[in-house]
Amino acid sequence: MSTRPSAHSSGLGRFNAWPPDLAEAALLECCGSTRWAQRVAAHRPYPDLDTLLAASDEAGYDLAPADLAEALATESAPRLHHDAPRAAHLALRAAHAAYESRFGHVFVIRVEGLRPSQHVDQVLAAIRTRLTHEPDEERALTAEEMRRLARDRIIELLTEADLTPGPLPPVAYDPG
Repeated sequence: MSTRPSAHSSGLGRFNAWPPDLAEAALLECCGSTRWAQRVAAHRPYPDLDTLLAASDEAGYDLAPADLAEALATESAPRLHHDAPRAAHLALRAAHAAYESRFGHVFVIRVEGLRPSQHVDQVLAAIRTRLTHEPDEERALTAEEMRRLARDRIIELLTEADLTPGPLPPVAYDPG
């Protein structure tokens, strides 16, 4: 029995009914790994949100390094609102550049649940901490952040699918 209310059941029904190519395209907006999207789409229909999220996690844990690299290539660095102070934009840009130089890919982090005013401090602190990691440790943490982001984006996908009047693909979710 599901531990979550079925608030997204209508969106889940629409998602389950989409043709495979449409479902895969929508899932690629959640995680840019083709293998992950194909695997999650192939196991439809899902009886509830918990089962879909569990399948997403399982597919995420099975990502090969090349699959993770493919997913990271589609990500963009977290951005600030354009009204944020110039100094904050510069600090964040410099931190992202240092991270990408060290690890060879964009920095990803889940900032869900934080007020927008807390994003810059949280992201900067996380980048500083993660810059001290060894590459293997950071790769594992990055994969976990990608799994968490995929979960959030799937929930967003189902919410958008719930509002979509027919089997149309959802609007891409931008975490920034």
